[in-house]
Amino acid sequence: MLSQLIKNSLEQCISKVSEGLGILGSSPVNAALEQPANAEHGDYSSNIAMQLARTLRKPPAVIAELITAELKASGSANGLLQRIEVAPPGFINMYIDWQVWAQTDFALPQAGGEKVIVEHTSVNPNKSMHIGHLRNSCIGDALARILRKTGHTVEVHNYVDDLGNQLADTVVGLLNVPLAGNHVRFGDYCWDIYAEINKEYAQHPESVHKRTEILHALEQGHGNTAWIGNLVAGQIVKEHVEEMRNFGIGYDLLVWESSILKEGFWASAFDLLSQTEVFVQESEGKLAGCWILKQSAGGGDSAQDTEEEHQKDKVLVRSNGILTYTAKDIAYHLWKFGLLDKDFAYSEFNSGLWTTGLSGEVLPFGHADKVVNVIDYRQEYPQAMVKQAFQALGYHEQAERLHHVSYGVVSLSPASAAGLGLDTSAGKSSYAMSGRQGIGIKVTELVRLMEDSIDATRSDKNGLSSRLIATAAIRYYLLRFNLGTEIVFDFKQAMEISGNTGVYLMYAYARASRVLSKGGALAESGSGNSGNSRNDRDSADNLYSANSIDKSDNVDSIDQKEGDLPLFPLQLEAAELALLRQLSLWQDTLYTASRELTPNTICNYAHSLAALFSNFYSACPILKGEASIVAFRLWLTRRFTGTLGEALDVLGLPKPERM
Repeated sequence: MLSQLIKNSLEQCISKVSEGLGILGSSPVNAALEQPANAEHGDYSSNIAMQLARTLRKPPAVIAELITAELKASGSANGLLQRIEVAPPGFINMYIDWQVWAQTDFALPQAGGEKVIVEHTSVNPNKSMHIGHLRNSCIGDALARILRKTGHTVEVHNYVDDLGNQLADTVVGLLNVPLAGNHVRFGDYCWDIYAEINKEYAQHPESVHKRTEILHALEQGHGNTAWIGNLVAGQIVKEHVEEMRNFGIGYDLLVWESSILKEGFWASAFDLLSQTEVFVQESEGKLAGCWILKQSAGGGDSAQDTEEEHQKDKVLVRSNGILTYTAKDIAYHLWKFGLLDKDFAYSEFNSGLWTTGLSGEVLPFGHADKVVNVIDYRQEYPQAMVKQAFQALGYHEQAERLHHVSYGVVSLSPASAAGLGLDTSAGKSSYAMSGRQGIGIKVTELVRLMEDSIDATRSDKNGLSSRLIATAAIRYYLLRFNLGTEIVFDFKQAMEISGNTGVYLMYAYARASRVLSKGGALAESGSGNSGNSRNDRDSADNLYSANSIDKSDNVDSIDQKEGDLPLFPLQLEAAELALLRQLSLWQDTLYTASRELTPNTICNYAHSLAALFSNFYSACPILKGEASIVAFRLWLTRRFTGTLGEALDVLGLPKPERM
């Protein structure tokens, strides 16, 4: 990475300066870099001289001059720094030689093939998915793509809770609630059944005992009720997997909760936990007869732990013998890290997707170096309990490598809720979705509504389909917010062609591709030094008439080969420099997103990159002017398509040649 190379050079020079002054630091110096907003202050800048003033007992400006002299003497970071200047009171401002940068192959820090298990989606198999579930899947899939791009071996799991209350409620409803109506899919029918049985519970609380009876039958795993549960869950999961495939989202393994019990995973986990002091059976109080996970030694009892919902979460086995979700999750995670003496058998669910079961093949799933779980913020405490179990068992390193990617829930804007026929007379700023009440928007329904809306605005309906544009727009909308943000979904905002939207990014890519096509260049994303190839092209015609390139552009004299690196102008235009600076940040951004597990970091980068290209396109005629200038601007456009193409890839969006 560019920043890392400069940082390493800077720190080596600091070490030499310190040694020259006879002062050796007790620990290595961390020379932080920043990219100034104003390019006149450098492409990179560091205030390290001011931080070292007390240690080196020199004024910051003097220290900065000494470091600058050492940087120049040592080759200016392999020739990447064209100028290095000192600015009061001691800033070191560094200016990139962009011609050298363009010829340099940069590499990301090596992940060493580290295996990461990413668990996402994990929707209860009791009804169709709604848009809140979709945010989970989009985040998880983007993280898997980011981690693969940064050299990790990634295994994607979808955990199927086929022993939970939600499935039990749906089975109770199917057995007891008569329901008619027009339903295309079984999951949609169960959506209504689930809402109806919860109305029944509210009106007749005594009927909730039916759920407990069904839960027992599901856990026992044999008999009529268990088979009904298997059939219901199997069909709905099949529909879920197909829905996600339409968004470019896939999995390597379906892990069924019932398999964890049948394979004896919990029995092995129970034996391990029984050897600790924190796993005990309560003998009195509300939790009498329950097996619970006590707070770690020295942790004390926090007020949070005394809340009723958290009291329930730390129960692993209820007094009636039924396991909680947390108990099964602990066993599952011990297996993920290869810490159990058990394994599943595996069979194909469909092409390329495997599922756990009682019979099948032996395959190398699990044994992760790192685990990433995408689960909304409401599951923060149960996730913490899994970590606590690991720590109690002495698996401290694995506990540190278990990451909960928490995110905010999705609600509907008033306009979107009204469009779905919901009562918005209360005048709320947003309307929460509730499966129990049947309130929300199914994923398939959302796609259909947006597809119809896009289709109505298109003059030319050839090329990239309205459905693909709709799924890309939805996917990007759910990714672009900070993870902790609770999204208020609005159909209109998601489809806008300006601003931070998926349509805007695809439009920018298509525009650049059209420029390259008109310039006689091959629009391959592996051009120059970008290090990528685009094997799958999504051909698209214009979605909006404004996407076409000015026909007056003169392209007759352009004859530039794909891999040629032109001479850069001695004086870059402001728009050219701004675009180059943003392009140079790609690897840093990708690495940061992989370390911090934040796909929205990629969204912010891609939007800024597209906006800077739009500015460059407007300010700098690409296909007009002297041959050398045209050659440089075509190269810059190809570099843009290569980099934006990588960003679109990791976000799971198509790369259309035309919109």
